[in-house]
Amino acid sequence: MADTEGVAPDASPPVTEAQTAPDAPSRSLLRFSPPVLLGVGLVLAAATSSLVGMDRAEWVAAGILAAAALLLQLWWDRSARSRPGPGAAGAVYYTLRSALAFGLAWINPFCAFYAAAGCFDTERLVPRRWVPLGLLATAATIAGAQIGGLPPDNTAKWVFYGMLVAVNLGIFLTVQQDAGKEEDRARKRVATIRELEHANIALERALVENAALHDQLMLQAREAGIADERRRLAAEIHDTVAQDLTGVITQLQVVTDTREQGMARAHAERALQLARHSLGEARRAVANLAPVALAEDDLPEALKKTVTRWSEHTGVHAEFTLTGSDEPLHDEVEATLLRIAAEALSNAARHAKAGRVGVTLSYMGEEVVLDVRDDGQGFDPSALPEPGTASGFGLKGMRARAERLAGELTVESEPGLGTAVSARVPSVPHER
Repeated sequence: MADTEGVAPDASPPVTEAQTAPDAPSRSLLRFSPPVLLGVGLVLAAATSSLVGMDRAEWVAAGILAAAALLLQLWWDRSARSRPGPGAAGAVYYTLRSALAFGLAWINPFCAFYAAAGCFDTERLVPRRWVPLGLLATAATIAGAQIGGLPPDNTAKWVFYGMLVAVNLGIFLTVQQDAGKEEDRARKRVATIRELEHANIALERALVENAALHDQLMLQAREAGIADERRRLAAEIHDTVAQDLTGVITQLQVVTDTREQGMARAHAERALQLARHSLGEARRAVANLAPVALAEDDLPEALKKTVTRWSEHTGVHAEFTLTGSDEPLHDEVEATLLRIAAEALSNAARHAKAGRVGVTLSYMGEEVVLDVRDDGQGFDPSALPEPGTASGFGLKGMRARAERLAGELTVESEPGLGTAVSARVPSVPHER
């Protein structure tokens, strides 16, 4: 039986039928009880011969019958090894033994002890349908001894003899029926034990298979984690470094296009600030830390500064609004909302051509809601580019960020009517 790590094999040996069969403990008793009971009967017969009045001829007859009983027993001991269980040979043996016991009890009632062996082994020697007849023969012999010897010498004794035969037969049949039921229960226990052993084997095989499946799932989980981390880093780079580099390029283009030294210096300084900010974001994205804006400020203040800086860079009027009670949130929640706001503003700058943008942060008890609205040209949400493309990655990344926190992100827009992006995430308090 295969053993697996964490599965303790069954140290006990399997239970065999020979160990649990109901007749295994009494096999020796059934083998030696007939000759032992014969010897007991002969000893009692010798002790009571004067009371019974046995003469020489009766002693000779008793000796012949006893010798025949011993020879019969020797024959059966050899024959039973090759023919176990009820059968024709067992029925012959039982019939001859009952006849010998009846003859000995006729000579001396105390020899009926030999017939009592039939109370123990009838169902193991005689086929089931003949068991009542075998018990009747035993009951007839024992009842003869109970009335003082055979044959009865008057009518009253004959009647009493018949009653004793019926009573003994009833007792024997009841005991035999109870013994049969007990044997059936024992056989069922053996069958149950075997089924449990088979179930145990099947269970251990299932545990081996489950261990293999567990290893496979762990490998798949690791691969999924690696893929998820790659997507996270891609989103971080897209939402931070790529946006800042775009701003750097825009500022440098202004520098190269203008001839005014003051304006060129101002745009160059903005480009330098964006480059430094992008460097910090890149380092923190790799380490999965909070955005740079959250290093010193809380979420509302960081959002306010982000909106102000975005408005200065794009020239689009933007306002930040805070509603509800300001509560410290988990670092991951604050970072996620700030990233979503930055991406939504970046999308508005690239695609919306808006004149006004509003950003609202709402603390609503168990939830925090971030809304970014613009009055731009809008679009048809059903006609978005495929996820993974340069133009379709932003919304997919924002939605993935919200869903990672068991939240959701919805986008409402129509051509010519502006766009509203709403992120709703659980209000997880800050870890203390």
